[in-house]
Amino acid sequence: TDRETNALRDKFNAYDTSSVGNNHSVDVIEYNGQYQISKMYDHRLGSNSIELIGVLDSGLRIMISSNFESMQESAAISSNFLAYVGIIVTIIATVIVFYISRSITKPIQDLSVIAERMAELDFEARYSYRENDDEIDMLGKSMNSLSDKLKNTISELKTANSELKNDIEIKNKNEEIRKEFLSNISHELKTPIALIQGYAEGLNENINDDLESRQFYCDVIVDEAKKMNNIVMKILDLNNIESGNSPANIERFNITSLISGLITSSEILFKQKEVTVEFDCHKNIYVWADEFMIEEVLMNYISNALNHIDGDRIIKISIQLMEKVARISVFNTGNNIPREDIDKIWDKFYKVDKARTREYGGSGVGLSIVKAIMDTHGRECGVKNLEKGVEFWFDADITN
Repeated sequence: TDRETNALRDKFNAYDTSSVGNNHSVDVIEYNGQYQISKMYDHRLGSNSIELIGVLDSGLRIMISSNFESMQESAAISSNFLAYVGIIVTIIATVIVFYISRSITKPIQDLSVIAERMAELDFEARYSYRENDDEIDMLGKSMNSLSDKLKNTISELKTANSELKNDIEIKNKNEEIRKEFLSNISHELKTPIALIQGYAEGLNENINDDLESRQFYCDVIVDEAKKMNNIVMKILDLNNIESGNSPANIERFNITSLISGLITSSEILFKQKEVTVEFDCHKNIYVWADEFMIEEVLMNYISNALNHIDGDRIIKISIQLMEKVARISVFNTGNNIPREDIDKIWDKFYKVDKARTREYGGSGVGLSIVKAIMDTHGRECGVKNLEKGVEFWFDADITN
């Protein structure tokens, strides 16, 4: 009614005074002539409330009052709830993002480590496949394949490099051998050539007219020519054996009979040098070898023993039966070979005592021929110093 409307208006106006009665204080929050929202403080209760007073379009009057503290508490609870929910959601999201990023970055880090190890030529590093079969797995498979190919390629390069290094070393060694060979053979042939030239010039100029002197000159020339021929023939034999042009003709023969025959044929040499030869093997022993080459080995050993014999002047030849081979040794009394020379005596033209070697016409090739012959047979030969002399030996395959 109009009276009620006027009363409501009066109440609106009363709120503008910021105080209603003695027990309430009012703060107008919003007012537009049709409704008013205000905050009222009740001094008796000591609490705030929010009031809505207004007129609806239908003409109905409305008044709503709500406790302000309960609204604040609800808002605080809602804010705290939202804060806690936000924190929990943030933590959960962080953990999820961490594991997702970890699942992405871990394979990449593994690939990085593998790449570093490959850079250090460690090809044992392998990428472990996952079940995703994604781009990272494809990259890992490619790196594994690359590692295998690099490993094989580097292995082949190392093998080729090693072979090349060996070839270069062999080439350098052969070059050194060639130079040493030329130097040695020049040295060996220089003396007899000089002697032949000198005595030939003497004959040509009739330095000595008597027949005896001329005969001496001729004997020297013939002797030196024989030495030169002996050196050349031994060099040719050695070259043929080492180059494979004279392969071993393996056959079964009696080594006991061969040694006995050599002793008999060299008996005059033993008597000339007053040498006692001991060979007490009377059992027939058969071996597989090239009989001609083995005879040459024995002749070199016996000749070497005759040229270096001293002391009791005894040469002892013996055969020792071993598991699969027979070891034939030639011992002579005399001085031991110096320790620093014992491994060098098999080299071409190497001489322990050059003056003495020249005296008996040695060329320094005999033991090199022995070594080449035994290499052709695939068997060992060697030398050892004993208490009263030196013993040379070689092995030959035993046959029944």
